[in-house]
Amino acid sequence: MQIQVNKVVSVSYSLEVNEGGNSPMIFVEKADAENPLTFLFGAGNMIPGFERNLEGLALGDSFSMEINPEDAYGHSSDDDIVELPFSVFADEVAKYPDMLTVGNTIPMNDGQGHQFEGTVKAVTEETVTMDFNHPLSGKTLHFIGKVESLRDANDEEIAHGHVHGPGGHHH
Repeated sequence: MQIQVNKVVSVSYSLEVNEGGNSPMIFVEKADAENPLTFLFGAGNMIPGFERNLEGLALGDSFSMEINPEDAYGHSSDDDIVELPFSVFADEVAKYPDMLTVGNTIPMNDGQGHQFEGTVKAVTEETVTMDFNHPLSGKTLHFIGKVESLRDANDEEIAHGHVHGPGGHHH
């Protein structure tokens, strides 16, 4: 069996990034064989370059891939750096005085209930500058890993677009 659309795939991996050129590799995260990343292949839940590099692999195959920003989280955009009124944060800052430390990542939501994360870039008495670019935008991703398990997705998983049961979404 090979990795293709509507297969449930579990992989262990290590992810490192670099800023390009001769900059050093920076460790980001890993998923080991006991706690692999499990996903429904072809459902659009993974970055495009990751799936493209896994397609056709079989159980036990190892992989090493480099994914450019265009096939991962895109490039950073100045449009995603916004200045918000300090008042937006006033209630939380009263409870968590260190919350608005430059470099902190803060979960937020917009008026429509969409959740996202922003990184504090600057703080004044009146404004907070937040960067809503993905933390890995503009970075080249380096994955090294192995296919740990592979099975056919069931009809419910295909209909819902994600994995159910062990390693997946639970009800």
